[in-house]
Amino acid sequence: MATYNYTPADFKSDQEVKWCPGCGDHAVLNAVQRAMPEIADALDTSHNRFVFISGIGCSSRFIYYMKTFGFHTIHGRANAVATGVKVANPDLSVWVCTGDGDSLAIGGNHFIHAIRRNVDLNCILFNNEIYGLTKGQYSPTTKLGKVTKTSPYGTIEKPFNPGELAIGAKATFFARTVDADVELTKSCLLAAARHQGMSVVECLVNCVIFNNKTHADFAGDKATRAERTIVLRHGEKMLFGTNRDKGLVRENGKLKAVTVGEDGYTIDDVLTHDAHERDTSLHLMLAAMKYPDMPVAVGVIREVEDTHVYDRKVAEQVAEVRNSNPIRCMDDLLHAGETWEIG
Repeated sequence: MATYNYTPADFKSDQEVKWCPGCGDHAVLNAVQRAMPEIADALDTSHNRFVFISGIGCSSRFIYYMKTFGFHTIHGRANAVATGVKVANPDLSVWVCTGDGDSLAIGGNHFIHAIRRNVDLNCILFNNEIYGLTKGQYSPTTKLGKVTKTSPYGTIEKPFNPGELAIGAKATFFARTVDADVELTKSCLLAAARHQGMSVVECLVNCVIFNNKTHADFAGDKATRAERTIVLRHGEKMLFGTNRDKGLVRENGKLKAVTVGEDGYTIDDVLTHDAHERDTSLHLMLAAMKYPDMPVAVGVIREVEDTHVYDRKVAEQVAEVRNSNPIRCMDDLLHAGETWEIG
């Protein structure tokens, strides 16, 4: 395995970053560029084998800021085009940059079917709960009752939870992170890159212009995140809080947040996170947790090994058919089947 000695600068393009000052996308870009050298070494993948593909939206400008191959596609079609790229060249490390509108509205079917097929893609889903590029319409993840340009009296649509959607579509990998926590984002991206099959990393980002502080109740600053989010790590106790004295237990089939040492709860009662559990029930409950009733789960929630990876299966099928096919060249094809000689 090679060590490439890349630095983040090797993955930074010369293009001016044109997101609004204060946009959460800046932090995600920083995390991705910092993660890429480690990902290259971990995957033994050289710089010229990385491809970033996007659809339409603020997040989809991402590819211009990466010094890699890239393809800026059309609205909602990033996962479909990325599937084609990966199937055509399975040796590439293919990354999809998309938003809550791009992949959960017009691109919803492409999103869930890429997950269902378990294509070996790495999908970074930017969730700011608004359409930012088109100036503030509500999106599939906008909170119920939110006043926007297209819901002047408050939206009456219940929002999607991307984690529930992905896991419900049988995702083999789902992680969630917060824009301000660059190290957490970086660790999620590295785990996603190592995963064989479709990985989805939901990045909770802030849109300072059209949906400012939409995640602030639980992710506004470091102290708030410590008390109101729970960082899940495989094999570790589900603990959170500034003093790490709060945890998750399961009672009557439901999750409950408790304080260790109070009401008879001990550290032994606190659940240990098993990201590798094939059954989706607990992972769905973790992805669905919402503040203020529960802490919001971040980190790698689900990471399940599945050898049935779509692009690999396509390559195997093509090789099998090719090996068993008597037609090896154009001359074989022209003389196959019934032929006639015309005198």
